[in-house]
Amino acid sequence: MDTGRDLFPPGPQGEIFRPERDIGTGVLVLAGSSGRVDSDRAKLFASQGATAIALRWFGSEGQVPGICEVPLETFFSAVDYIVELGCKRIVLVGTSKGAEAALLTAVYDPRVSAVVAMSPSSVVWGNIGPGLDGISWPERSSWTLQGAPLPFVPTDPAWVREYRDGLVAYRSLFERCLDVHESEVEAASIPLERTRADILLIAGSDDALWPSNRFAASIVRRRAAAALPTQLFLREDAGHRILLPGETTSRSSLHAHGGSDDADAELGRRAWEHIVTML
Repeated sequence: MDTGRDLFPPGPQGEIFRPERDIGTGVLVLAGSSGRVDSDRAKLFASQGATAIALRWFGSEGQVPGICEVPLETFFSAVDYIVELGCKRIVLVGTSKGAEAALLTAVYDPRVSAVVAMSPSSVVWGNIGPGLDGISWPERSSWTLQGAPLPFVPTDPAWVREYRDGLVAYRSLFERCLDVHESEVEAASIPLERTRADILLIAGSDDALWPSNRFAASIVRRRAAAALPTQLFLREDAGHRILLPGETTSRSSLHAHGGSDDADAELGRRAWEHIVTML
């Protein structure tokens, strides 16, 4: 299996993994707010015959330093590159904020065949960190399209921090924001009824970072209203960090994830055979 960043044209950044047995599918792997290039996960998909790209989509040279008004064109450009490599089926695999990006990309880029969204959001949220101007506040959208910021659900500054195992648990913040800013939720909702891509969602009800199980249920309802099917894998005792077979991703030292190693891994194993079929 060959790897190398030098295969990228100007624009996309990250690592690419080519399979020994090519099935004609390209997989774009989007990590969350950690900003890491998820090479190990990309290798896992390459082992299944896919050309896999672990994309760096913020925080590098020439990119937005935080998740603040990140152009969706960043992901369109990566899809361009996958298509140029000859891939016929395009699958986006995103976690947390990466899942938010993957679902939005599927809405606005019809070339996307399928999305695997782990610990997803059903709405657009505000920025995490600074934009190109180096400023984090006042709050702005996480994403732009053709230079225009997408509507988002604002943060509620009155939220009182909650803790779990000594770390901040942000779940109640997002739940409170949905309630306090209820009138803005529809405009900020990701319009997944507009895509014909296959959608597979994975969420844990014990997610301590944000209510991904609530978000996933909302996505399922929205697509069902448009007569579109959605696969949902849910586990009551799993948290924010979903582990696919063989993964040992460490927990954050900054915020609580919820779940447990066993539950997070079991949920990932249960979804994996369906993910492989989706490829």
